[in-house]
Amino acid sequence: MEKSKKKTIENLAIHKKDTGSSEAQISFLTSKISYLSEHFKKFKKDKHSSIGLVKAVNRRKRLLSYLKKNNLESYKNVINKLNLRK
Repeated sequence: MEKSKKKTIENLAIHKKDTGSSEAQISFLTSKISYLSEHFKKFKKDKHSSIGLVKAVNRRKRLLSYLKKNNLESYKNVINKLNLRK
């Protein structure tokens, strides 16, 4: 994982070893989605990994809607830090 991606995960985590909060999971999924998107530029016929990409996008979408419903301030913070278009 690149240093910049790791830093965004650390910035959104609630504490140092946080991997379970919605913010940390959204950050991790965003880095996974960007990695898979780059992967598909080289390997266009990799259908098996495309299923993983769709699952990651859908999971991130569900987590964002959950965060928006329960903690609007944190949702806005995540959207701004990850440069998502919502």
